[in-house]
Amino acid sequence: MEFTASVIAGFLKGEVEGNPEVKVNTIAKIEEGHEGALSFLANPKYEHYIYTTNSSIVLVNKSFVPTAEIKATLIRVDNAYESFASLLRLVDQARPRKQGIHPTAVIEPSAKVGSDVYIGPYAYIGDNCVIGDGCSLYPNVYVGDNSRIGSRSVLYPGVKVYHECILGEGCIIHAGSVIGSDGFGFAPQSENEFMKIPQLGNVILEDHVEIGANVTIDRATMGSTIIKKGVKLDNLIQIGHNVVIGENTVMAAQTGIAGSTKIGRNCMFGGQVGIGGHIGIADGTKVGAQAGIISNIKEENTIIQGSPAIEIKQFMKSSVLFRKLPDMNTKLETLVKDVEALKKR
Repeated sequence: MEFTASVIAGFLKGEVEGNPEVKVNTIAKIEEGHEGALSFLANPKYEHYIYTTNSSIVLVNKSFVPTAEIKATLIRVDNAYESFASLLRLVDQARPRKQGIHPTAVIEPSAKVGSDVYIGPYAYIGDNCVIGDGCSLYPNVYVGDNSRIGSRSVLYPGVKVYHECILGEGCIIHAGSVIGSDGFGFAPQSENEFMKIPQLGNVILEDHVEIGANVTIDRATMGSTIIKKGVKLDNLIQIGHNVVIGENTVMAAQTGIAGSTKIGRNCMFGGQVGIGGHIGIADGTKVGAQAGIISNIKEENTIIQGSPAIEIKQFMKSSVLFRKLPDMNTKLETLVKDVEALKKR
């Protein structure tokens, strides 16, 4: 596909500065730009590349003021990053989409499959399942009995959705993720034995949830593990049984959440965050990477860091002291020797 600067500017409601008829047919990083490519500049750290890039078009913020000559045609927009993301979505939606049901796919007779779907090789759809219109189920996807997949959802290769789970509309589940595996429920019977507690609930993903690769979301012991509308989970995340994650919360890779924890809406979690069970985290909480949360976060829009996690300003002060501990220990040892010497006198 090929677009002129004027067409792109019209789509983005931007202003062309340079040749409005210059054409692009691909995208590239600004530092790797070449003829026929479109790039963007949002971070001031990359500004020096705009003066040397070979990209034909560069999206910039309206407030951008160049300090040297620029060869590329500029399109000025309110937010270059958001505008570039809009273009990426447009390109992605223009890609040809697979359709049809592969002859090796197994669909139980009681299942209901909507129109305009793609079901790839060796996929399995269980009894009484409902697959919505426009869904794409790639090879080796498994959908257990009595599960429902909302319209326009995409399940990439190897995704497993256990029985009785519910996915909303427009969900994206990346390769290898497991939705609805048993929660980690075992009752101690003796010193070396544990009795498995049946996990009789399910998992509910609301609309427009995106799950990264190799994520596991455990089914509830009773009731539901709920991932609410607009949540985005990175790769390699573990969500325990009966967890609830609020709307539009985002989590980076390797985060782990123990059972029955309730997380508010619009929260942000860095990588490798660990969260204990049966606690609540308020709306708008931001958690730094590798933090460990073991108690309730009650105040909204709190920023925390560390393990156990504390308020970010306290953490920064503590980290300064932590770096000084070796010197402080040396001074302490010297003081102890001096005191002992004084006692002997």
